[in-house]
Amino acid sequence: DAVAVEGAQALERFQNHEGERALLDIQFVGHVASYGKPIRRTMADKLDVQPGTLALMILRTLEVLGPLHGYGIARRIEETAKHRLTLNYGTLYPALLKLEQEGFITAEWSQSENNRRAKFYALTAAGRRQLARETREWHQTAELIAAILAPQREVP
Repeated sequence: DAVAVEGAQALERFQNHEGERALLDIQFVGHVASYGKPIRRTMADKLDVQPGTLALMILRTLEVLGPLHGYGIARRIEETAKHRLTLNYGTLYPALLKLEQEGFITAEWSQSENNRRAKFYALTAAGRRQLARETREWHQTAELIAAILAPQREVP
């Protein structure tokens, strides 16, 4: 299965590079082709996402929707972003593994809605605390940047 191979290769890259920027492989989706498939832009057009943002999006998605498999998490994030982002499965699965290793989510094999075996991820109590902490920090950072970017009046 191509997704499994891509995920395994990405996991190997993630482990070899300590995850630095591996979690940032989120692409901006450009125009939509006539058959409804998004056209992905080049590497130069990738949306630059702050480190840790994917983890925050995953934790929030699991908080809102409860246990989901990886494909469901990716689709929900893309839908919430109004399809301005597309998640590479080679990025998503290492991020899920890292969150699981940190104790923020749990994983359990179960049957999906189409009767396939899938790993379902759920938020833990530690994950809820981490989500609250990261949300606070994100809002503080956004407020700081907004203040800096706001038009400044010159003081006479």
